[in-house]
Amino acid sequence: MKRLNLSPLTESATLLRRAAVVLGSVGLTAIYSLLVLLRALFGRLNRPIVDKYCREWSAALLKLVRASLTVRGEVPDFNDGRRYIIMSTHASHYDIPVSFVSLPGSIRMLAKKELFRIPLLGQAMAAAEFPSIDRSNRIRAVRDLERAKQMMENGIVLWAAPEGTRSSDGTLLPFKKGCFHLALDTEAVIVPVAIRGIHQVLPARSLQINLGQPVDVRVGTPIETAGKSKEDLAQIMSDVRQSLEQLLGDGEPE
Repeated sequence: MKRLNLSPLTESATLLRRAAVVLGSVGLTAIYSLLVLLRALFGRLNRPIVDKYCREWSAALLKLVRASLTVRGEVPDFNDGRRYIIMSTHASHYDIPVSFVSLPGSIRMLAKKELFRIPLLGQAMAAAEFPSIDRSNRIRAVRDLERAKQMMENGIVLWAAPEGTRSSDGTLLPFKKGCFHLALDTEAVIVPVAIRGIHQVLPARSLQINLGQPVDVRVGTPIETAGKSKEDLAQIMSDVRQSLEQLLGDGEPE
C-alpha cells in the first residue's frame, strides 16, 4: 500500500476558497498547456516531458483541494510490451489527476472529441498524444482506432471511464460499450481501477468543493482480452463491473 499524503485536514470550502480553487485550476491548466505547445513548436516535446507535466499538473491540482491519497493493489508492469487500458470508476473531474499521480507509466486519457475544441487545452492534448475515437464517423473511427492501437504498442497506457459520465454518489453507473470495443480491437489488458471517496471532493453537477478528503485508489486484477471476440463482450463487461464493485467495497483488493 502506498500513501500520498497531500492534506491533513477535511473541511468544506468557503465561497472564497472555491473561487481560488477554480481560478487556480484554470491557471495551472493554461500554464501547462502553453508549456506543451511551446515545446511542440520548437520540436522539444517528447513523451517523458509530457509524463512529467501531467504529473506536476495533477499534483498541483490535488494540492489545491488538499486531497490525501492511498494506493492499494498491485500495478502491472506497463513496460512489458503488452497493450493496456485502465478502466476506472468516474465520479469526479479529479479522477484523471488522481490517476496521473498514483499510477506509473505514460497514461493518456481516452478523451471526448469535444475537449479538443477547448482553446489551449485541446491543442495541447493533441500534441501530447491524447487519443479520441469518433465512432459517429466510420472512416474517422477506423483511423482513430489504428492510431490508438499504435500508441498503445509504443507504450501509451490508455485511461477510460466505462460509465461514460460521472456518478454523483460514487456508485457504479451503467457501462457504455465503446472502451470495451477498443479493448477487444486492440487485444489490450484491462486494468480495473476504483477511486473511492473522490466524489466527495467535487460532487458531480455540484459547485461544492470539500477540502482534505481521503481518496483511496484501488487497483484490481488485470483482465485479458487477447483471443476474445465480440461474442465475449458481455462477459468482459460483466467481469470488469464485478471487479470494480469489489474494489469499491470495504475489503482489500485481491
